[in-house]
Amino acid sequence: MAYDKFDILTSTAVPLPIENVDTDQIIPARFLKATERVGFGDNLFRDWRYNQDNTLKEDFVLNQDKFSGKILVGGKNFGSGSSREHAAWAVYDYGFRCVVSSFFADIFRGNCLNIGVLPVQVSAEFLQKIFDAVESDPSTELEINLPEQKITLLPTGESESFDINDYKKNNMLNGFDDIDYLLNIKKDIETFAESTPL
Repeated sequence: MAYDKFDILTSTAVPLPIENVDTDQIIPARFLKATERVGFGDNLFRDWRYNQDNTLKEDFVLNQDKFSGKILVGGKNFGSGSSREHAAWAVYDYGFRCVVSSFFADIFRGNCLNIGVLPVQVSAEFLQKIFDAVESDPSTELEINLPEQKITLLPTGESESFDINDYKKNNMLNGFDDIDYLLNIKKDIETFAESTPL
């Protein structure tokens, strides 16, 4: 399933300064019946966003009009818990294209990269600067530069580099998932197969 190409993203951010956000909080288990990647955004952080009577919890950040954007800024150890890929699907389907944290669970990081959400890991100090800036001024913008692997807090110009696997970086720049990548090099594979004796 191809997704949006990711190059340079400039956006406001939604701050979620909570540590150890696990995948069951991101998308509760009762919403995992679907096998397609669409529709999960409606239930992103469902138990934090809604009361039991389905009314909005006004104090939760996603329900506050002042915060919006394509970047979710989370606390340390974001995406821990079970390996459900639906958590990454929910993040993408809601509209986020980047999650920033000081540490990600490995499986969640991989699931994000597989569907077009860029996990940007920064130092704890830089993460706190982002939280402080966004919470004091929700119009604060971040720039995520994938080609240069750099995140910048635009009001101050402060920036940090982030790591990403070269293969996953290339896929994100082109909007490829693993199958799209193979289809893109289909001719090379066929040429190799034809020139290789059995």
